[in-house]
Amino acid sequence: MENKEPVIYADQLLKHWQGHRSLTRKVIEAFPEKDLFSFSVGGMRPFGELAVEMLDMSHPGITGIATRTWGSYGDRAEKITGKEALLKAWDEATEHINQVWPTVPAGRMQERDVAFGQYEGPVYWTLFYFIDNEVHHRGQGYVYLRALGITPPPFWDRS
Repeated sequence: MENKEPVIYADQLLKHWQGHRSLTRKVIEAFPEKDLFSFSVGGMRPFGELAVEMLDMSHPGITGIATRTWGSYGDRAEKITGKEALLKAWDEATEHINQVWPTVPAGRMQERDVAFGQYEGPVYWTLFYFIDNEVHHRGQGYVYLRALGITPPPFWDRS
């Protein structure tokens, strides 16, 4: 039996997503500059590279969700290599998401689309993937911070 009652509203979902983004920003801030793009554990990519991946999904991703027009994944014009540049790009993406979110058409989350020309599925699944991917990589960042002797921000503090 299918239930068509909403479980969450669009503004609540945005707040949830931006809460995760806020916490990931705190993780970026916690990294020493010298380690952000160089330190890794067990052959995994450095956290700075993981954060750039998150940007490469979220910033153009919300545009694709809203407009049904997807660029190619990873088409970033500038290469981000430092903490200051990463935080600036993170903040710009956060603002972009906030500006574009209200333009997402009603019912869009239930449509099928091909994100970045290669990932087919319901739009809500694509957005959940953006969030899940960020949580996954943020967990790696927590491991890196602990390995560096740094206490990461509390995982529940998404303010």
